[in-house]
Amino acid sequence: MLERLFELHPQLFGARFLPLKLGIYEDLLARHPDVFKPEDLKIAMGLHARSTRYLEAVASGKQRHDLDGNPVEPVAPGHVHHAILEVFRRRQGRTGDDLLPQLRAQLVRAIEASGLSREDYMMAVGGRDETANAALDEAFAELGARQAKREALRRAFEASGRSLAEFAEMYGMDLAEVRRTLGLARPKASDTPA
Repeated sequence: MLERLFELHPQLFGARFLPLKLGIYEDLLARHPDVFKPEDLKIAMGLHARSTRYLEAVASGKQRHDLDGNPVEPVAPGHVHHAILEVFRRRQGRTGDDLLPQLRAQLVRAIEASGLSREDYMMAVGGRDETANAALDEAFAELGARQAKREALRRAFEASGRSLAEFAEMYGMDLAEVRRTLGLARPKASDTPA
């Protein structure tokens, strides 16, 4: 059944998995009524959705995709979060390495991508796993430190009266990193503070 899914929709079930849109099971049955038996498809979809490769795709935060491979909707922050934790648990169980720093970094990216406040994120992902909750607390602490650094850099830049290039040089910093940290995607014509 999984091989047949790959043949019909290689962009979703091929070498690279993509998060699937909610309701894709019904879409598959509607598009291929003579190919799949509902109970067999349900089993195959369950195996696919529980695979590490699929969970990695969900954990990446990529959009959900329809049968044609088109992005159609974001993955809910709770789904991303739980996929990150499950991939971590599987990897941690196979290795003696400490993967907590990688887990924290992924959680920071997921929190930032969600756009949710700490309280809203906690409500969306709530869990009872002490290790996961400790990693989440550390991710929020790291995110808070990054935001404090960004704010301090922004204030120093605004107070300097210098262009971005001059400011970066004055502090021995990489111009691209200063631009990224300050959230400035492109250099402005004047490159001076407002």
